Amino acid sequence: MQGRDLLLIVSVMAIWGFNFSMIKLGVTGMDPLLIAAARFACATFPIIFFIRRPKVPWRYLMGYGLLFGTGIWGMASCAITFGLSSGMASVLLQLDVLTTVLVGVLLYKEIISPRMWFGMGMALVGLVVSILYTNGNVTPAGVAFILISAICWPLAGVMVRQSGTRSPFAFNIWGMLFAPLPLIGLSVLFNGVEVLEITYRQWNAEAWLSVLFQAYPTTLFGYWVWNKMLLKYPMSQMAPLTLLVSVFALASGYLIYGERLSVAQWVSCSAFLLGVGLVLYRGPLPGAARTVKEQKAVS
Repeated sequence: MQGRDLLLIVSVMAIWGFNFSMIKLGVTGMDPLLIAAARFACATFPIIFFIRRPKVPWRYLMGYGLLFGTGIWGMASCAITFGLSSGMASVLLQLDVLTTVLVGVLLYKEIISPRMWFGMGMALVGLVVSILYTNGNVTPAGVAFILISAICWPLAGVMVRQSGTRSPFAFNIWGMLFAPLPLIGLSVLFNGVEVLEITYRQWNAEAWLSVLFQAYPTTLFGYWVWNKMLLKYPMSQMAPLTLLVSVFALASGYLIYGERLSVAQWVSCSAFLLGVGLVLYRGPLPGAARTVKEQKAVS
C-alpha cells in the first residue's frame, strides 16, 4: 500500500473513531433518534440532487435506509444515551463482524474456519469480561442497543448485496433518503409529538457540530475515501485497518470526556479486538468478513 494512501485511510479511521465522541456530544442534551435523523437529512441534501439514482428497485433503498439509519446508527446513538461510553460503543460495535459471519453461515452457507472459530471465541470472552468489570462505562441498556446495531450491520449488507448495485456510494446516498422519517417516527412514538418542539427549542451549537460532523467528514468524505481505496486494494488488506476506529474512539473519549477503562477492560478489549482481527485477517473464506466491510464501504 502506498504511503500516501495509508495515511489517508488512517485519517479516515481517526475521523470514524472521533465520530463516536461527536455522537455523544449531540445526544447528551438531545433526543438521540432526532440527532440521527438530522445527520442523515444533512448527509442526503443537497448532494442527492447531484447523484444519479442507482438502478435498483425502490424497496432495497427503503430497506437500507431503515436498517442503516434506524437499526445501526439510531440504536448506536441510543446506546450512548443509555450509558455506554463513546469508546466502549465503538469497541462493542465491532460485534458486527461476528454477526456478519453468522449471517453468512445462515444465508449463504459459508463455512467458518478453525481460526475464525478461535477468534470469535476470544472476542466473546473479551466482551463478557469488559461488561462484567465495568467501571460505569457499560450499562445493560447500552449493551442491548449496541447489540441491535451490530445485528443490523449484516442485514443492511444483505440489502446491498441483494440489490445488485454497482454504485455503492450512490446507493448509500439514495438509501439515506429513507432514514430520517423512521427515526423521527420512533422518537414521536416513544416521547410524544412534543419532543419535536422541545428539540427545536433546545437545539444549539453543540447539536449542529455533532450533526454536521457526522454528516460530512464521517459519512460523505469518509466513505468516499473508503470506496475509492476499495477499488485500489484488496479487502484482506483494508478490513483489519478498521480496528483502528476503536483505538481512536477510546483515545478521543478519554481526551474529551475523561472516559477511562478499568485494567480488566483494557485486557478484555484488547482480546476482543484481537479476536475480531483473527476473524477478519486473510481467511480462506473471506466472504463472511467481506460482507460487513462491503456494507461499511457504502455506509
